[in-house]
Amino acid sequence: MPHVHIALSSGRTIEQKRKAAAAITDAMVRELSCTRESVSLVFSDVDDHNWASGGKLLGDVKAAKSASGSSA
Repeated sequence: MPHVHIALSSGRTIEQKRKAAAAITDAMVRELSCTRESVSLVFSDVDDHNWASGGKLLGDVKAAKSASGSSA
């Protein structure tokens, strides 16, 4: 029984998660030859102040981009 845990920065919509759940389940069924019913997924929304990459908190990186006017 495949169990997939997906950590996401907060802000994804329920519809985005529905689409991701369907696509990931389809991939597990196709690649692992399991049933759809055997696949379980957990989405964990992580606040920006609890996620760091490259030694910087995601919230700080977003704030810096916002302050500089960058949209990327």
